[in-house]
Amino acid sequence: MEKDNIAVGLDIGTTKIVAMIGKRNEYGKLEILGVGKSKSLGVARGVVNNITQTIQSIQQAVQEAEADSGYKINDVVVGIAGQHIRSIQHSDYISRHNPEEVIGDADIDLLINQVHKLAMLPGEEIIHVLPQEFKIDGQTEIKEPIGMYGGRLESSFHVVVGQASSIRNVGRCIKSSGLDLSGLTLEPLASADAVLSQEEKEAGVALIDIGGGTTDLAIFKDGIIRHTAVVPFGGNVITEDIKEGCSIIEKQAELLKVKFGSAWPGENKDNEIVSIPGLRGREPKEISLKNLSKVIHARVVEIVEQVFAEIKAYGHEDPRKKLIAGIVLTGGGSQLKHIKQLVEYITGMDTRIGYPNEHLAGNSDEEISSPLYATAVGLVMNSLRNNTRSATPIGEVREPEPVKQPEVTVQANATVPVQEMEEVSVEKENKEKSSDDSTERKVKKSFFDKYIDRIKEFLDNAE
Repeated sequence: MEKDNIAVGLDIGTTKIVAMIGKRNEYGKLEILGVGKSKSLGVARGVVNNITQTIQSIQQAVQEAEADSGYKINDVVVGIAGQHIRSIQHSDYISRHNPEEVIGDADIDLLINQVHKLAMLPGEEIIHVLPQEFKIDGQTEIKEPIGMYGGRLESSFHVVVGQASSIRNVGRCIKSSGLDLSGLTLEPLASADAVLSQEEKEAGVALIDIGGGTTDLAIFKDGIIRHTAVVPFGGNVITEDIKEGCSIIEKQAELLKVKFGSAWPGENKDNEIVSIPGLRGREPKEISLKNLSKVIHARVVEIVEQVFAEIKAYGHEDPRKKLIAGIVLTGGGSQLKHIKQLVEYITGMDTRIGYPNEHLAGNSDEEISSPLYATAVGLVMNSLRNNTRSATPIGEVREPEPVKQPEVTVQANATVPVQEMEEVSVEKENKEKSSDDSTERKVKKSFFDKYIDRIKEFLDNAE
């Protein structure tokens, strides 16, 4: 009997670190075997700023997930986010020596490699190169150029860029926690996998993932990722504002926000008051819920307006770029009362809250179906595509990886296992999803895998 592929996703957030173990059941749904959650102590706005504390938090989450599932975690797929992530649009072309030959993988690889030579700011490196539409000898809107004839192959690209040092720091934390890094993926892409349907991606949709330290945006149209951005504000700044505005401690501010907070001040009556215990013998504080909502409303409006500015920068007012499916909100911040109505009011776009339960097995814990776990669920889904055993039952020795490096097939947006790949390109995966979700292509080792190899080499040499 073939052993199950057990996948592990690790979401290193500003507020929490989640380790999630899962496998695909007989109905093709994701069955969660165990979840571990710990308070994130060494991360600010999606970036590691204290290695020791981050390692402790990762180990705590991993141990909890192992105890919950009865599996030993060996390697993880990690999400990359943070204020250092930015994206650019770029077009490039190659002239083919023999237009009489059909366009093949090698031509696409050559074009993508050319984009990787783009000059970046000091300390920045390209993380993803995602082809959008191709153009062959002036013929536009080609989604799948392979098998066609032509002399000049051109494409527009969505290029995601990040700070190399921030990514290496994440790699260091994973390694020092006793785990292997099997893949990296951009967090908004992982969240999109978990909460968006293919129909929404085709129609045009903006995914807004409101986390603790950052708010991530991913825009899809015609099934292709069109725009990504990270706004360096999230739920934590709302808590900070409540703390300052009401002169209370952070723990109380967070509880107030979760239990009584609303993004719409008109919902609260003037006489609604909550009493907060005073510090060490001091008198309790009475806080008006209307004032609390005003504080939250002001900050949420600022966050939503910044994200809306990014959606405008994408050009959603152009009829060809119209986002018919509107906005999907996910992440912990999307659980704030009346945030859906406020987003609709500010943007004028249809809005829904995104839950990852569409891909989860029917018997899943209700807590896991929360938007809070959208990124973690997406990372497990990405890890499942690698067909590796990222976790083994406790007490069982994992069989060594075969030396032979087979060719593998990878679907759209998949994170690619470092051990199994051979040449370029994760970028093609997005293009495949746009042309046909069922199409799979043999790919050689992606730049991203080479990048993970370079991180591993860097970490080994640093010891």
